[in-house]
Amino acid sequence: MKALKHITTILLGALALSACKKSYLEKPLTGALEPQFLQTEAGANELLIGAYAVLDGQQGGDAAVGGGGAWEAAPDNWIYGGVAGGDASKGSVAGDQTPIEPIMKYNSDGSNGFFDSKWRADYEGVSRCNNTIKSIMSVPKISDANKTNLLAQTRFLRAHYYFDLKKMFNNVPYLDETTTDINQPNSGVDIWAKIEDDFKFAYANLPTTQPDAGRANKWAAGAYLAKTYLFEHKYTDAKPIFDAVIAQGVTAKGQKYALNAKFNDNFRTATNNSAESVFAVQAAANADPNGPSQANNGDMLNFPYGNSSPFSCCGFYQPSVDLANHFRTNPTTGLPYLDDYNSHAIKTDMNVSSSKDFTPDDGTIDPRLDWTAGRRGIPYLDWGLHPGADWIRDQDYGGPYSPLKNVYGQAEQETNGDNTSWAPGSGINYNLIRYADVLLMAAEVEVQVGSLDKAESYVNMVRNRAANPEGFVHKYADDGNPTGGFTDEPAANYKVSPYPGGAFASKDFALKAIYFERKIELAMEGHRFFDLVRWGIADTELNAYISYQSTITNDVKGGKFLKGKNEYYPIPQKEIDLSVKGGSPVLKQNPGYH
Repeated sequence: MKALKHITTILLGALALSACKKSYLEKPLTGALEPQFLQTEAGANELLIGAYAVLDGQQGGDAAVGGGGAWEAAPDNWIYGGVAGGDASKGSVAGDQTPIEPIMKYNSDGSNGFFDSKWRADYEGVSRCNNTIKSIMSVPKISDANKTNLLAQTRFLRAHYYFDLKKMFNNVPYLDETTTDINQPNSGVDIWAKIEDDFKFAYANLPTTQPDAGRANKWAAGAYLAKTYLFEHKYTDAKPIFDAVIAQGVTAKGQKYALNAKFNDNFRTATNNSAESVFAVQAAANADPNGPSQANNGDMLNFPYGNSSPFSCCGFYQPSVDLANHFRTNPTTGLPYLDDYNSHAIKTDMNVSSSKDFTPDDGTIDPRLDWTAGRRGIPYLDWGLHPGADWIRDQDYGGPYSPLKNVYGQAEQETNGDNTSWAPGSGINYNLIRYADVLLMAAEVEVQVGSLDKAESYVNMVRNRAANPEGFVHKYADDGNPTGGFTDEPAANYKVSPYPGGAFASKDFALKAIYFERKIELAMEGHRFFDLVRWGIADTELNAYISYQSTITNDVKGGKFLKGKNEYYPIPQKEIDLSVKGGSPVLKQNPGYH
């Protein structure tokens, strides 16, 4: 049993699928699978749906797969990629969800149970994939096309779970469907090569469309394979695949990949699985009132909370002041301040009570800010003007901003908000990869291979979408009736422009601009920490973040990122202890951790 726990939580999860979510593939599931059923095409497909179901890291309600809170294994990695990446403060108050505090200060160790929750959730996904492959291979009556499709989807998912483990922990053990001794070492194996092989197989063998929006298709596999090459710095390998995805890619339902006309359509239930969604973790609010929540409960802590907040919990994941300042634009050019954005800080209501007057910043701002961070005096979706401190648990600790991208609107709360647990969930999908991400990754590759003009054009596609006035936050027709509609008047002084032709005149400038664009376009989506690590600048960027943010909030005071250590998280000590064989642990701790 100890050896089993070392890798996965419950192999039974691959067999008993009553907890699998019908929202994943838009089809209901009931009951458990008998062994003889597993040797049929229908049984293999049910197992595959079970492998999809672990994408959200949940086993229902507020629990992660294998234990811990749902937020500990959230698919958006808001703790490990967002808070640790400087996008956000932990939020809430000091002493609440205390394991996050050492993570955001980079002084955690392997005893932190959050790491074990993430580890077990991903390895549960791996385990289900391996069992699915074995089931597929045992089916006697199945067409070659259907068999290949099922195998390719399963290998896509397995590659995803290993990719998540690799970027988190770096040194991880590898198990596939042929592994008999699951107590495998976490050194001496090229996990990247294994991930590549699975994504290559999926890219070569998946159909371009699928019957269900939640299934992986050829182009999702291509985007993920190219992303894998990018993380390995294999730019010449990544380029032709990004080229193909951009030129030919379609969603699982056959829509040509494209940027949504409105930025916020990436974060609304009504526009789930849009043309911009390359591959998404499916969510459904109130899908089964008699069963576990099928909503996006990994973010259930991340709603405004305070004296007058309309949400039941919890005040976490507050956008940092440093992040918000990235959205300041030059009033003449509409371009960002790439080097000194904090010298052009956006006005906040820090230490101003909600009962006192406050006038929001009147300088020029990138409109994506107000779809990313709720701030005083600006419409917060259709919930009303954000009141400031009354929706913040402790400004001195977490700052003045509230999260937005995971929040449902007031008018849709009965259908797309989920309150079957003690904290809110939502029916908003989480996009593991969206088309704007693809364009910015492709731009990065183009710079690395010397195509600066093409890189600039990709970045400008993203910026031009942000500049679309239809996608701005607008003022309410009546502030006292926020669900009554909006005017055509922008809620703030929005100005964002594309880079002028030839602006990407050098590799250094081009990369700086792309890195900055990823920061603001993908803010609060869990990418930042992992981007900084792969760029090799995590120590300088994150220590600068701590230095600045600590002048405003006290949450990260005393934190310090150590180069050569904090690029990866510690192997969970519990897993090391469970891996003992012959008196010594098989798993080795990552460098710098004790």
